[in-house]
Amino acid sequence: MITKRSFLIQQSRVYSWLIITAIFILIFSVRHGSAAEILTVYAVNYPLKYFAERIGGDHVKVEFPAPADVDPAHWNPDLENISAYQKADLILINGAGYAKWVNKVSLPRSKMVNTSRQFKDQYITSKEVMTHSHGGEGKHAHESLAFTTWLDLELAARQAEAIAAAMGRKQPALQKTFQANHASLAKELKALDQKIQAIVSKNPSMPLIVSHPVYDYFARRYRLNIVSVHWEPDEAPGDEQWLELKKILKHHPAKWMIWEGDPLKATIEKLKGLQINSIVFNPCGNVPAEGDFLTVMRQNIENLKMAFDY
Repeated sequence: MITKRSFLIQQSRVYSWLIITAIFILIFSVRHGSAAEILTVYAVNYPLKYFAERIGGDHVKVEFPAPADVDPAHWNPDLENISAYQKADLILINGAGYAKWVNKVSLPRSKMVNTSRQFKDQYITSKEVMTHSHGGEGKHAHESLAFTTWLDLELAARQAEAIAAAMGRKQPALQKTFQANHASLAKELKALDQKIQAIVSKNPSMPLIVSHPVYDYFARRYRLNIVSVHWEPDEAPGDEQWLELKKILKHHPAKWMIWEGDPLKATIEKLKGLQINSIVFNPCGNVPAEGDFLTVMRQNIENLKMAFDY
């Protein structure tokens, strides 16, 4: 016969077990819920990686597997890396013809985010197609569509906005967090954008030579008077390249040449013989050796001031 006291003791034990079980379930759910919130994001260049990390914070794991010594625009991933892209929660592409390999492999379209799609009507096309090589990368062509969109820092902010929106769709509960982080990033990009405009306004018609046709969006945004050549910073220009430059200088008397990276000392000295000084404006398509996207852009701006304050 079960007494009232025994019944209460048994009932108490049942309640205790229920409470303990509920606590374990709660702990398990919290741990696994937090893990589920971490988005795996793969990007095709460093600017997109940086934007995603700034926007996502601790809620994202951003991967960018291109080697440090190649131009990501012309890199082709191996099967292992392609598989990793396929398994990601989000795949960030630059658009404007950047990283053509994305159109040659099977990637889940539901995961792909073309960060420049909203302003594709602003893509820049050039009149000429040129083929050359970057060190050991082999020959490739700079086709009619320019793709370094992020060098227009206003467009860069819009690319970052597309990333924030995509993350918000994946994790609606964190949408406000992503938007706030994007707003902070966009504010910093705008400040840099305004600095460049102020610098260029001192002499907007000043002729400039740029060492590579990657500055189209940069030139349009900041109204730079540029002519592009095809010179690699780590390669000595050939006789034909020097002759081409001299022809350009007859109708475009530039005193400054903008490079993607530090040119050879011999090249710098020979340019000085033509009364041309050299500065670096690093497009930062790949992970920098030091700092991050914003620190590189800040240094670029300081370098640009040298030319316009000369």
